Amino acid sequence: MRGKPWPAPLFAALLAGLGIVSMPAIAAPEPASRIAYEEIDNDPAVTWREQGVAGMSAPAPVRAAVAGKGASPRPIATDLVRIHKARRRLELWSAGQLVHAIADIQLGDAPRGAKRFEGDERTPEGRYTIDWANPRSRYYLSLHISYPDMRDRAYAAARGRSAGGMIMIHGQPNGLVEGRVAGDWTDGCIALSNAQMDLLWASVSDGTRIEILP
Repeated sequence: MRGKPWPAPLFAALLAGLGIVSMPAIAAPEPASRIAYEEIDNDPAVTWREQGVAGMSAPAPVRAAVAGKGASPRPIATDLVRIHKARRRLELWSAGQLVHAIADIQLGDAPRGAKRFEGDERTPEGRYTIDWANPRSRYYLSLHISYPDMRDRAYAAARGRSAGGMIMIHGQPNGLVEGRVAGDWTDGCIALSNAQMDLLWASVSDGTRIEILP
């Protein structure tokens, strides 16, 4: 049978008599699950998974207007994003119907052909998913495309190369005062105007399919 615990003052006095000084309590670290996504400085070159936040699933994208960004437009129900690279056109589809189209999108510096390797500056082609969003990238908002998939990695690995990654749909560079960069200028991402990006941000949620056609 266990005895009653000693009163705290008496126990502290006993420790002091023995020359033992009790250590102050150390606060437990904040659980990773309580770290706000917005508090992680997500540079497009460094994913949040590489910042030591282990054990977390991909955070849901922030679909409301982001402080310091433009107005939040009325969302368009979307279950598929379709890109026509040659036509420089992005389409939003819902239940098999085209509901919105954006012209004059911008691609990588080498716009023809599917992305195969890191540094080839091509935009991927194929079927992927929009799997997370970044309100704090170096560009005006960004949505991540799930390139590379297993086939992309296998193709590159078989040739001793890396498939690359961090392919986004994003707005213009944050340092650009107005307008947009001319022509195709990204490293493989898909760039829109900031106003167009506001619409995508409000309309495209995590898990939305994206089909990128030549």
